[in-house]
Amino acid sequence: MFRLKESTQCVFENFQSVSLLIARLLIAYGFYEPAMNKWKDIQSVGYWFESLNIPFPLLNAYLAATTEMAGVVLLSLGLLTRYISIPLIVVMIVAILTVHLPNGFSAGDNGFEIPLYYMVFLMIFVSFGAGKISVDQMFKKR
Repeated sequence: MFRLKESTQCVFENFQSVSLLIARLLIAYGFYEPAMNKWKDIQSVGYWFESLNIPFPLLNAYLAATTEMAGVVLLSLGLLTRYISIPLIVVMIVAILTVHLPNGFSAGDNGFEIPLYYMVFLMIFVSFGAGKISVDQMFKKR
């Protein structure tokens, strides 16, 4: 019985690392297109942020685009995962409050469903880190 528990625990631990890797890559991919769209026409994003009454709209457009692009790179690598997840959570909170909340929950209605899911995954990364399959883990071993 003890051996079964040991081997099961090993399988679960390996599954945890693979799950965290897949989640990181999916969330990174999810931030890629919005980040690229912001960088393609950052001035228009600034005007849009201004229409949403976001203070310092152009500065915040640059901050959002930079944070999202840094998130793409760092989450993909599993580098500084806990640290990049925090500003990405802030980006999701702002997106929910300024864009998605008035549309309700449903993603089909441009509601806050998807940014909420992103936020939950990011909170998992803050809590558990990047997992064993990451650059963070390589530095941890040294």
